[in-house]
Amino acid sequence: MKILITGSNGLLGQAITSIFSRETDYDIVQTSFEKDNFFDLGYDYNQLDITLKEDVKKLVDYCSPNIIINCAAFTDVDKCETERELSWKINVDGVKNLIIAARRTKSRIIHFSTDYIFDGRNGPYTETDIPNPVCFYGRGKLASENALIASDMDFAIIRTLVLYGIGNKVKKNFALWAIDKLKNNEPISIVTDQVSNVTMIEDLAYGTLKAVENNFNGIINIAGHDILSRYEFIMKMCEVFKFNKKLVRPVITASLNQLASRPLKSGLTTFKMESEFGFKPMDSLEGLRLLKYQMSL
Repeated sequence: MKILITGSNGLLGQAITSIFSRETDYDIVQTSFEKDNFFDLGYDYNQLDITLKEDVKKLVDYCSPNIIINCAAFTDVDKCETERELSWKINVDGVKNLIIAARRTKSRIIHFSTDYIFDGRNGPYTETDIPNPVCFYGRGKLASENALIASDMDFAIIRTLVLYGIGNKVKKNFALWAIDKLKNNEPISIVTDQVSNVTMIEDLAYGTLKAVENNFNGIINIAGHDILSRYEFIMKMCEVFKFNKKLVRPVITASLNQLASRPLKSGLTTFKMESEFGFKPMDSLEGLRLLKYQMSL
C-alpha cells in the first residue's frame, strides 16, 4: 500500500509518519510546504503547496497513492480572522485540490477536522451533532468537511482537538508553551471556562493507523479520554512536572480579548472510536506522564 502524507513536517504529520514506519511496511511519501524534510526516516519527500492545484495533480498522478492523509492546515485560529484568504486557500481550497487529484487516481482521503465546527454551548459533541461554527477557522474546516462529503468519494474525516506532544522543528503547542514558561518560573494566565478533551499526538496517530487498517469511511472523533478545563489540565501538568501551581493564574476567556471566538463548553465523545477501533485513548494524566518521559524532565 502506498500512502501520501501532506503536511508531514508538522506535529501530526511527524507522528503519523513515525507510527506508520514502526507498525507497517507501507510505502510512504512525505510532502510539506517547506523545502526541507524535518522528519527524515528515509522515505521519499516532495515539497508541495496544496493550494497549487496543478502541482497537487502532478504529484498525486506521479505517486498514485492508495490513501492521502491530509495533515496540512492553517491552524492559528486568531490569524484565520486576519488572514482569511490564505487560511481559506489552505483549509478549503487545498482540500478541494486533493479531492480533484484523488479522483483521478481513485485514492482515498483521510482528513482532519476540529471541535471548532461547533459553537461550544452543549459539548461534548458526537459525530452526528449539528455543526455551528463561531469563528472563521471553524467555518473553513466545516467547508472542507462538506467538500469531502459532497465528493462522493471514499473518505474519513477525523475530528480532534487540543493536540500536544513533541516533534522536530514544530511550533509550540499549548502544553509545550506552558512547560517552557513554568520550568523558568514565569507566571501564566490560563482560562477556566474552556472545557474539552486534550489529545496526545501519539493517540491521534494511532487512531489514524486504525482508520487505515479498518478501511473506515465517514466521520469519527479521535481525542483524549477525559474532558476538563485548560486550567485543570495545567494543574495536572504542575503535579506531573513538579511545577509551582502558584505561577498559574486562573482567568476567563473574555479577559484575553482574542480575535477569534472559542467554543467554551466543547469536547468530543470517543464512544464510536473505542467501539470501531478497539482502543481507549490516554487521559490527561497518562498523556502528561508520557510527555515528561519523552522530554526527560
